Amino acid sequence: MSKRLEDFIGDNREEFDDLVPRADIWDNISKELDAWEAEMPKKREAKTFSLGFVLRVAAMIIVVMGIGFGVYVQSQKGSNGQTAEVDLKSINPTYAKQQVQYASLIETRKIELKQVAKFDPQLYNEFSNELAKMQANYKKLSTDLATSPNQERVLRAMIRNLQVQSEVLNQQLSVIEQFNQSKKQQQNGTKDI
Repeated sequence: MSKRLEDFIGDNREEFDDLVPRADIWDNISKELDAWEAEMPKKREAKTFSLGFVLRVAAMIIVVMGIGFGVYVQSQKGSNGQTAEVDLKSINPTYAKQQVQYASLIETRKIELKQVAKFDPQLYNEFSNELAKMQANYKKLSTDLATSPNQERVLRAMIRNLQVQSEVLNQQLSVIEQFNQSKKQQQNGTKDI
């Protein structure tokens, strides 16, 4: 059947070609193609940034990172400015109790020592300087405690430091007491004469 159709079209070709399309048909097709191309998404043009803009953005990123780092560091610190405390009871409950006892004893002795500042500020300053050195060592030990592989050993060193501070304060207070007694004896001796 297809052979017959081909033969028929071949024989009657001239009759089929007598119709010519309208002249404006190609113009209509061209307009439709242009409209279709306009509807297609356009490619984005590459954006360029000035050096000043890039530097401002980089500076803002650095500031934000700095603030973030500062917040992180502050979150790692305790309320008194020291590194976040390690739970001493989890290391050794006995040592934790000793640490609290010595710390409270030292605070009591410091209050007594501050009373000396009223009568002899120079002596008080000398005594305070010695204590400040020992307290600096204690703070360093406290900071090392968090990262130390042998926390119990560091805790013992902290307690030993507190013991030494307590002994030094006791000696300082006894020196002050002896000094005051000798002053009183001298004053009593001059009154008797």
